[in-house]
Amino acid sequence: MRLLVVGASGHLGGQVCRRGRGAGAQVVVTYHRGDPPPGVPSHRLDVTDREAVRRLVTQVRPDAVVSTPYRYGDWTVTADGAAHVALACAEVGARLVHLSSDALHAGRPEPYADHEPPTPIFPYGAAKAAAETAVRAVDPGAVLVRTSLILGDADSPQIRLCLDALAGRAALYTDEIRCPVDVGDLADAVLELAGTDHAGPLNVAGPQPVSRAELGRLVAGRFGLDPAGLRTTTSAGSAPPRPVEVRLDVSRAVTELRTRLRGAGEVLGG
Repeated sequence: MRLLVVGASGHLGGQVCRRGRGAGAQVVVTYHRGDPPPGVPSHRLDVTDREAVRRLVTQVRPDAVVSTPYRYGDWTVTADGAAHVALACAEVGARLVHLSSDALHAGRPEPYADHEPPTPIFPYGAAKAAAETAVRAVDPGAVLVRTSLILGDADSPQIRLCLDALAGRAALYTDEIRCPVDVGDLADAVLELAGTDHAGPLNVAGPQPVSRAELGRLVAGRFGLDPAGLRTTTSAGSAPPRPVEVRLDVSRAVTELRTRLRGAGEVLGG
């Protein structure tokens, strides 16, 4: 497989690149900020430039594209960029795996099924919902991977946030529920989906709902830190308002994918 990873300087994109190469794929990557993974053909790309995206995808002629770029608070990157990648993929007939987010849901006690429509309540969620709408309109055969908090090593964003809260430099919400997933599990699932014809939304996240504060305590155990120092707060009064309870029903992904999706407790050794 000739695989193009758009946004490979990011946490997930870099992992997809490494695991794709390990599986024998011919990997080409793009990046905009930061550094691309070493040892692979790389191209600096601004996904907000539609013609630049079309030129690159036409040049590379990939069999599949994994699209991971986003910038929190930047509509043009998150929404317009996704549309530009989808358009280019459709023009060359490339399989598209688009990374979406649980942020497009408003939050409720009941888990969200794969095909439930977006109900965003804050700007980032609205941008991710718009991205999905554009991708589905341009390329109905694309798979939209709805995921949650992505766990990795000590330098990964979610773990770093937990470590900061344990050191008193940040605070974690006690009432914000998510379904964290290991970055390696997610990358493996994405690569597996690139070789299928699954179309539309699919929840790919951890099977264990936890609060952000609970995640902080799991991180404390993983790194041998005292959880008593963990700073916590609630999302009440946050501006703009944030989704609170967002649980993803991952039963379809668990049944249909070979990749095993582990919960936060298992990933962090709790």
